[in-house]
Amino acid sequence: MFATRTNWNLAENRLTLALAEHRRGGRPLFDLTLSNPTQCGFTYDESAIRKALHSPASLRYEPAAQGLLSARETVAAYYREKNTAVSPSDLLLTTGTSEAYSYLFRLLCNPGDEILVPSPSYPLFDFLADINDVRLARYPLLYDHGWQLDLSSLERAITSRTRAALVVHPNNPTGHYTKPDEQSQLSAMCAKNNLAIIADEVFLDFAVQGIAAPTFAAQNAALTFTLSGISKLCGLPQMKSAWLAISGPNTLRDGARARLDVIADSYLSMNAPVQHALPSLLATRLKFQSQLLARVRTNLTALDEQLAGQSHCSRLVFDAGWNVIVRVPVAGSDEELALALLAQHGVLVHPGHFYDFPQDGYLVLSLIAPEKDFAEGTHRLLKYFPG
Repeated sequence: MFATRTNWNLAENRLTLALAEHRRGGRPLFDLTLSNPTQCGFTYDESAIRKALHSPASLRYEPAAQGLLSARETVAAYYREKNTAVSPSDLLLTTGTSEAYSYLFRLLCNPGDEILVPSPSYPLFDFLADINDVRLARYPLLYDHGWQLDLSSLERAITSRTRAALVVHPNNPTGHYTKPDEQSQLSAMCAKNNLAIIADEVFLDFAVQGIAAPTFAAQNAALTFTLSGISKLCGLPQMKSAWLAISGPNTLRDGARARLDVIADSYLSMNAPVQHALPSLLATRLKFQSQLLARVRTNLTALDEQLAGQSHCSRLVFDAGWNVIVRVPVAGSDEELALALLAQHGVLVHPGHFYDFPQDGYLVLSLIAPEKDFAEGTHRLLKYFPG
């Protein structure tokens, strides 16, 4: 009855089941995985957001495969602020980056073709690949006082079925930017091997120290698709507004644009109210980002102070984003550790294997949890390890 591409193991994992039981028992919970910004106590400009959704123009149907020009011009202005010229004609609006990924997988891949993806990284890619009949081939990220692409391993992973290299900039959950020289080397490598680059930049603006790294939208050596949207940039995941920017050699860019236009025209999924609201919604990002980064820095300082008082755990260096990775002693699997922390201390964390860490000893924590909950949760986490 059902396609084999959806033949997933749909059973809930042990941590999910344990969390449900914990909540049913009404016991205190210190959620260090909280990543939904609308549940973290941030202040939004409610008046501006509501007003933006009241445009009379939304009552008219104006089908545009790439998205309304006014909305695309707003996104182009966002890139101009990053000193990157992106023409509105090279932008395509989507209802979320997941849809953008599906468009690109359909554009680039025949069934069974491969996309190179980083490891560690976000688990959503596996499901998107399955739905689009694409195979994922992983290349490692290396850590040595900071993360970096393993470009040699990436190049060795290229086969006759490889169609693109995916890079998350900054990565989730490692939080590292792809350095400018890595961007250039990756672009040259992909151009040489006739591969596209898919660059996910949803966390680009959230530099914990200094300023954000350059966007991949400025890369032109290889055909490049840069993804972003207001789910993260503005903390508005419920608005489902994202985009992809096309850059690269003119012939490839024009060919990609023409084919994507047909794909997008077949769905016309981007709704009018959010497109008309996009200029106002995107304008709210600075206030939101300042609040979120203040929260991240406060929680990170609290974590560092607690780590300084013990010798068993440490955190990994990162550049940007909302997550921090804590290195812990290995006395079993990360999943068993997460279950023990929940049962014994009411602390919820994500084990590293959720993000494809190759070995145990890593926990992923969200830095946007409310400060008091984060401080108490991390205190309980570190007290779990004696000495």
